[in-house]
Amino acid sequence: MRHIISILLENESGALSRVAGLFSARAYNIESLTVAPTEDPTLSRMTLVTSGSDEIIEQITKQLNKLIDVVKLNDLNENGVKHIEREMMLIKVKAPVSTREEIMRLNNIFRGNIIDVSEDSYTIELTGTSDKLDAFIDLFECDSILETVRSGVMGISRGHSALHV
Repeated sequence: MRHIISILLENESGALSRVAGLFSARAYNIESLTVAPTEDPTLSRMTLVTSGSDEIIEQITKQLNKLIDVVKLNDLNENGVKHIEREMMLIKVKAPVSTREEIMRLNNIFRGNIIDVSEDSYTIELTGTSDKLDAFIDLFECDSILETVRSGVMGISRGHSALHV
């Protein structure tokens, strides 16, 4: 099962390396990883997506909690925690004159933004769930996609629940 794990950790060099090393040493896969400073400059928030059985995820969270850099951790898929997740994608597609109208129609349906136009391509910014981004990609022929960049999943719990010190 897919899990989104949010981690508050010390904003120090080597912290990311220690988390990645934990996964590498145990042959666990990180499907997606985002890290950025928080409103507190001494802390960073890491959001990682991984898959595994409940036992494996429990083992991962226990091992993460043992790391000195980890201040607090929350599995957003645990115990029915309601959460919001988003990912951003930049996708550059071939846009010959004959298909521009159709690309613009798809862009509008998916609520994307065309952020760059050239003679033969569009670059589109799209935000949503991973499934939404995958569905958008699936609408294009493989050879019409020139480049794709994705941010990785970011997640936050809904309501008053918050990951803070």
